[in-house]
Amino acid sequence: MGMDEPLPPTIQNILDQESLRWIFVGGKGGVGKTTNSCSLAVQLAQVREKVLLISTDPAHNLSDAFCQKFTKVPMLVNGFDNLYAMEIDPNSSMQEMMDSNAGDDSGMQSGLQELAFAIPGVDEAMGFAEVMKLVKSLDYSTVVFDTAPTGHTLRFLSFPSVLDKALGKLSDLGGRFGPMISQMSSMMGVAGANQEDMFEKLNSMRSIIQEVNAQFQDPELTTFICVCISEFLSLYETERMIQDLAGFNIDTHNIIVNQLLYPKKASNCDQCLVRSKMQAKYLNQINDLYEDFHVIKLPLLTQEVRGVDAIKTFSKMLVEPYTPPSNV
Repeated sequence: MGMDEPLPPTIQNILDQESLRWIFVGGKGGVGKTTNSCSLAVQLAQVREKVLLISTDPAHNLSDAFCQKFTKVPMLVNGFDNLYAMEIDPNSSMQEMMDSNAGDDSGMQSGLQELAFAIPGVDEAMGFAEVMKLVKSLDYSTVVFDTAPTGHTLRFLSFPSVLDKALGKLSDLGGRFGPMISQMSSMMGVAGANQEDMFEKLNSMRSIIQEVNAQFQDPELTTFICVCISEFLSLYETERMIQDLAGFNIDTHNIIVNQLLYPKKASNCDQCLVRSKMQAKYLNQINDLYEDFHVIKLPLLTQEVRGVDAIKTFSKMLVEPYTPPSNV
């Protein structure tokens, strides 16, 4: 391929990169992230042994997209034998984690809870750690994250370092004040409050987070796909997101430009023509700005993409570039 030739406008590069373990799909609200993450997962399922699609958006659109109810436990998507989906809310995972890990040691549970909630943002991060523990234990070939709108996405990606710092502080406190906490617990009549167990648990969670953090920063294992529309605000947000991803050392080299208009030549729809002209202007900017990216261009459809068959059909446009009808 010549130096000036653009990269292929498909996600074939992702399907071919068999080492990829984690793929994030993100962008502004309303640009079609869920449709594209479902479509990507469908394409991946054809070339991978076992694929998991996770929604981390509290709005949870996977169930709507596939017309099938998903929960916080991975479930097979109807019509597939190797594509699973689950919907999690990082905001609400902390309390559930506490409840599920309560066991007999109520002293340890309340101690862990008090310490954890004392650090801002650690509740979401702990939920994240719990999800990653589950995902790692289930051994999927590739995991696709359908993320919340941009701001939330980037916060989700910063959880590993947030939790790493928080757990580091807690472990230090444990080393320094562990004996005193144990003494106080027994004085207050909290039976069996085993501080060593508590800090061991925190440290094991930190090691999961450190491992995941290292994997997220490895371009062989992780990539981020930006979804946008050809408008100023979306382009601005995409550029900001790409800069932020670089700050997290997270690879990104694919942009999906969705909802493009291709009015027919004889069209007398002023809105379509004006909008198409505006989109062409920003599309040129995208091509100039991101010449070392795969830029996938998708049309605005006349119907919603819902249900397995519709998603399968739509997903083909990710690997075979869409060609507008000849009368356009």
